[in-house]
Order: sequence, then structure tokens, then C-alpha cells
Amino acid sequence: MSNGIPLSKIHHAAFDAHLIGIDPDYRLHVSDRLLAQNDGPMLEALKWLHGNTIHLPGRAKDLPDRDRLAMRF
Repeated sequence: MSNGIPLSKIHHAAFDAHLIGIDPDYRLHVSDRLLAQNDGPMLEALKWLHGNTIHLPGRAKDLPDRDRLAMRF
């Protein structure tokens, strides 16, 4: 079973660097380090994610695995 979270290249890089995270309730978190920076529109777009939830697939079997998200978060 895969986690099923498709990310763009920039979002994937931020996720891998622990600058953004997804909790088991599918809520997005942006690191305090990133939130404190001011560096243009791309960074502002990442900051906008903070507190929002990811778009979820309609079928329950396609939902990202909450246990895996918890371990990563």
C-alpha cells in the first residue's frame, strides 16, 4: 500500500526537508523556520498551506495512510 500523496517538485523537496508536514488528520503544517522568512512569492505560496487540509480522494481505499502520516509527522 502506498501513501498516495502526489506532490509537486517544490512541495516534495519541502516535505523531505521537514519544512512542511502532513498530520494524521490531513492538515498541513509549515515549519516555524519557514514561516519566519520573507523571500518572495514561492515562499508565500508555501506559507499559505499552513493550517489547510490536503484534498482527499473520494474513495476511502485511496486515502493516505494515517499511521504512516503519524510516523512521519
